[in-house]
Order: sequence, then C-alpha cells, then structure tokens
Amino acid sequence: MLAAAAAVSLAIVAQDHTALRAAPSGSAATHAQLAAGDLVEVRGERLDFAQVYDHRRERAGFVRASQLRAVSTDAADAPGLLAVVRFLRDSPGAEAVGIAHVAAYLKAAPAKLIGSEPFDALGVMAERLARRASVADAGGKSASAAIDTVAQYGVRFASYERQGAITLCYDGEAFRRVLAQQVAAPAHRARAALALTRSDCIDPALPVRARAEHNRWRAEVLDRVDDAAIALLDEPTQQRLHARRASVWATVAFERSRAGEAPQAAAQRAIQELAALNPRELSDDDRALHTEAALRVGAVRWAALPAVSPSSRLTFSLRSGDEAGQTCVLLTDPARSDDAAPLARRCTWGSAWLASARVAADGKTAVLAVQPLDAWTELWVFRATRKGWVVDALPPAAASDTGIGYIEFAGFVPHQPRLMVAREARVDGKSVRRFEVLRLDGSYVAERSATSAQHLTAFVRWPDPAWRQGTVSLR
Repeated sequence: MLAAAAAVSLAIVAQDHTALRAAPSGSAATHAQLAAGDLVEVRGERLDFAQVYDHRRERAGFVRASQLRAVSTDAADAPGLLAVVRFLRDSPGAEAVGIAHVAAYLKAAPAKLIGSEPFDALGVMAERLARRASVADAGGKSASAAIDTVAQYGVRFASYERQGAITLCYDGEAFRRVLAQQVAAPAHRARAALALTRSDCIDPALPVRARAEHNRWRAEVLDRVDDAAIALLDEPTQQRLHARRASVWATVAFERSRAGEAPQAAAQRAIQELAALNPRELSDDDRALHTEAALRVGAVRWAALPAVSPSSRLTFSLRSGDEAGQTCVLLTDPARSDDAAPLARRCTWGSAWLASARVAADGKTAVLAVQPLDAWTELWVFRATRKGWVVDALPPAAASDTGIGYIEFAGFVPHQPRLMVAREARVDGKSVRRFEVLRLDGSYVAERSATSAQHLTAFVRWPDPAWRQGTVSLR
C-alpha cells in the first residue's frame, strides 16, 4: 500500500472504531468503521476533520484529525519512523499501528541502511498479534480485526486446528528476512530462530516425509545461531534456545529411526541440549518450554544408546513385519525357543528401543520401551502366565489425546511381583509426573504412587542403576 507517489500525503489511523463520515461533522452519516493501523490518503482538511480516501475499502470521507497520525516516506523521516517502531514493538494491543509504521519505515529508508531491526520488530508484533487472536475473548476479537488490517501490508497468517482448538500462526516472512541477512544482531537472529521453529505452528496435515524434512530444517535454523552469538544473548534467551534445540533434535532422532537411519547422533544432541539448560534462568512463562523439552527427550533418550541384550536367558530381537514400515518385537529363550517360535511376538509401526530391555531376576517378566509416535513412548510388559506369555502396553497417561509423554521402567521389587515405573505426560495443557509401584498380576494397579521418587521406599531401595543415571524424570 505504501507504493503511492511521494507527493501523496498519507496517515495511519491511530484508534479502533474510527468513523469515516460523509461530512466534516460528528453527526454526519458513517460510511465505514476504520481500524487502528489502517492507511489512508489525506486529500485535504476541513475544520478539525481530514478529508481522506481509504483504498482498502474504496471509500472516501472525513475523519477527525486527532485520530490520525501523519507519516512521510521521505528518507529524512526514516529515523523518526524507526523510533516510533521501537516504542510500539513491545506495546500489546498496538501491533497493527506498529506494523503500519514498519511499512512506512521500509518505504522511507534507503535499502542499504535497512538492517535486521525493523524485520525483527515486525515479526515480534505479528507473532504477538497471532497469539492474541488465538484467545477466545474480547481481546482475541480485537486482534482478529487487527489481522485483517495488517494484511494490507503483506503480513500473512495460517490457522491450525488441534484437539478442537484453533491456533493462529504468523507465517514468519519477517523472521526469514532476519536470518537471510549477512549481519544481524544475535538477539534478532535468536528470536527469529525460536519463532520459526515452534512445534505448535507445524501444519498437522503435513505428510510424513514433508514433516520430517521440515523438522530437519528446524534443526538447521536453530543451529544458525552459533555458539559465539549465543554467548552474547541474555540468559533467558540462551535457555529458550537450548530447550527448543532439545525438543527438535528429539523429534529428528525419532524420525531418523522410522526412516531406517541411525538416530544415535540426533538423540545424543537432544540429551546434551537438555543438560545444558538451566531452568532457574527461565521465566515462569518459559517453563513450558523446559517441560516440553524434557518430555520429548524422555521419550527418545534410549535412541542414544547402543542395543545391548540384558544379561539374562531371555533375549529381545526385531524383525520386519508383514507390512511395509512395521517392526515386530520377538522375545525368545535361546535354550528353549528361536525366532521361528518365539515366546512372545508383538508388532508396532513405531520404534522399539532395544537398549531399554530389562528382565526380572526370575525370568518371568521383561520390559521394553516402544515409541509409536513422536514424543510418546509406551512400556511393553512381557509376562509369563500359565497359558503362555502375554504382552501388555502401558501408556504414559490414561488420556488418549495428550500426544506428549513417556513411561519408563525404574526397577523390579525383589521377591515380589511388582514393577516400578516413572510416568510423565502433558494432560490438558498441564504436566503430570508420577512415580508408581505397579502390580504384575495383569491389572497394573498402582499399589503406591507419589509425585517424588524420594517419597516411595521402593524407589529409594531398589531403583535400577541405569534408570537413575539416564532418566530425565528426576530433574
């Protein structure tokens, strides 16, 4: 819209519900209601009204001059426009007006003098506007109107539905411009990387291969903020980057496994990034990033370890299933059975982590971590019964729509048919973590449970050493 001739006088509407009237009078008929951030062409003045033309609505009329802010696209006025952008950048509710001033600045400033700052400000305001519009209240309604307004400046959004809720996401064009610049402030580059790699702004309709390619791109974007740039960032931003990297590399590890590629390096990178994170430097609003990172790493952490058979007569092995992409888990006793006649067999479309295999001392129970989905890992329990071996899958949480969580073996209770597990999942937007002692009678009733492992005697006396060393549930 700012492509008009330099001689044309332009103004930005400063207030929502600004009346475009048929005459320069407060009692004149209203042609339209203008929104904050609308750009109008000023064609004259009468009394305390400006005569304007609204190109977006193709309407002419009069607006009170006090409700407009004149803007100039002359190069000499560019510094003043940038100063206004800096003021509005962190002003909730003023996103449309701020974006309008960014557009005016980009028109006025010489191309060689335009750095990453205006694009960073535009991206920050557009992303905040999208978050506000996703809220179903009066603020969300006003933000939705502002989204229609900023469309005239080329700002685009996409909406995604998950579990009955709509999430509105900025398409990230301004942030891509920040990353494309040879010289960009580290803070701007970090904000751009974080904004472009949000997991809640991935199209849920993406095909599997396209999603895997997108997640690889997310990992590359995050790595564009190198160690030298990270050292110049404030502590909260550093922690956000570590948390996001941990989440993304955990997803990449799972997808590599499903594609038949080695997942170890990606899983190890996820674990390292989580270990580098200092949650004490996170704000209350950012703690959800830490929780999501821990859940995703907890679900895939076994991918970083080599598959080692437990020192027992029972052995786990993997075979291709009857359908493409299917993997079958076989439990055998080399002294009594083989792969042709295993003790138990169960198939999955996910990844079975052999490094997680554990067998009870009496040889009647064995467990294995199986990840059917990204960031969702179950515990398969193999039990010997009078009628033969049975296999039960224990989920991280009873809710079926959580999508993020893990359950892991924490130990066997000696001389008792009891199993210790740690569960953690995101349920209804909240993180739930439990340590439980389950009965191994097929019911898997939690005989004892607590939110802290230290509150359960079994977890103090008989935890599996490998679990204590590698779990993220004790963070």
